[in-house]
Amino acid sequence: MKKILFTLFFTPVVLYAQETIRQDPEIINQVSQVSTDSLKSHINYLVGFGTRHTMSSATDPKRGIGAARKWVLKKFNDYAKNTGGRMEVFMQNQTLQPDGKRIDRPTDLGNVIAIIRGTNPNDKRLFMMSGHLDSRVSDVMNIKDNAPGANDDGSGVAALIESARILSRSKFPASIVLVAFSGEEQGLLGSKMLAEKAVSEGWQLEALLNNDMISNNFSSDTHLINTHQLRIFSEGLPYYELDEKALDIRKFGLENDGKSRQLARYIKEIGERYVDHLQVKLIYRNDRFLRGGDHTPFVEKGFSAVRLTEFNENFDHQHQDIRKENGLQYGDLPEFMDFEYFKKNVGVNIAVLANLAKAPSQPENVKIEVSKLTNFTDLSWERPQSGEIAGYYVLIRETDASMWQKKIFTRENSIKLSYSKDNYFFAVQAVNATGNESLIVLPKIK
Repeated sequence: MKKILFTLFFTPVVLYAQETIRQDPEIINQVSQVSTDSLKSHINYLVGFGTRHTMSSATDPKRGIGAARKWVLKKFNDYAKNTGGRMEVFMQNQTLQPDGKRIDRPTDLGNVIAIIRGTNPNDKRLFMMSGHLDSRVSDVMNIKDNAPGANDDGSGVAALIESARILSRSKFPASIVLVAFSGEEQGLLGSKMLAEKAVSEGWQLEALLNNDMISNNFSSDTHLINTHQLRIFSEGLPYYELDEKALDIRKFGLENDGKSRQLARYIKEIGERYVDHLQVKLIYRNDRFLRGGDHTPFVEKGFSAVRLTEFNENFDHQHQDIRKENGLQYGDLPEFMDFEYFKKNVGVNIAVLANLAKAPSQPENVKIEVSKLTNFTDLSWERPQSGEIAGYYVLIRETDASMWQKKIFTRENSIKLSYSKDNYFFAVQAVNATGNESLIVLPKIK
């Protein structure tokens, strides 16, 4: 293997060098398969159920949440037929009793779940994508009127179905989970149910990409159009056990480096690598003001989870009765969706899920030496528990930078850098021969 001499601030560091970060041809092909025609078909079918309100009929064969769940279940099962048993499809159910809030009658709560099982039996990692199936109009308790929910969140569910169609054709070492939640509009009920299951069953859930409204380009307030940016909302501090971690977070300046924030950075890097003419914008908060999303129950249980959503929001077509006032059409209808923009956002999900599921697991025991006064930085780590590796990337960024600024490749399990640990943040990720990187690990103190 050829060695290349890197000179960092006039101090020579000998590293093995990999070629420039490159795209994986398989992922390029997967992203190219996203079809606007398929997305339109899925949206029209979802809208055709009239309403998908959580408390609408669970038994009507054509109208309501029950019919919609069965249709999504069927779509997943259709794709599972060609996977040789690798794709498991099921419904997670629970009967809710009136809660004095947004459930006023006994209600069948159901999440539709598909798991594309990984090919490595020793790799227990799960990477999840979600959207919510339920819809609503102006009155959150109105179960009778049509609530088409084309964008909110038909777009998230259509993205799941399209991702299942494409990703089920490939094999990955780790597993991919696709979930259509119910009960989001009634208080994140379906996601709370699954987050509790993930904890009780000890799921090794390493990332959740929650898609909620990813197809609108128009701002109802400013009348601006944006087809080139996708927002990711992420938590900077860990919600889970924050009190126990707060001292080290404060001591080492890690307020911007929670697991969900690292996931958001990863999504930005990989999404922009594979999807043209799209900028992924990091939003430094868990969600929007006065609103919530299905990633939050997972954040609260200690998982890495983020919300992907369109840059502009059109409040004339969110949570609105279908009506016309002063010549203005209200309601969440398909004609207000931008399917080319939608296609790009689905491509981001597919690229990220595929890259994660193909990549090795994270390096183990990543450590930084801080016991000496020096302008060098010494890092060390151990081999990941699963996956074939070609080497490791050592990531570097200035403390006020939002994204990692430099990636240095090495085949070793330690490195000495002429960057002061006082002035930079460092991290390590594993990478395989096709360039698929693991999630990012920040070092702990030796």
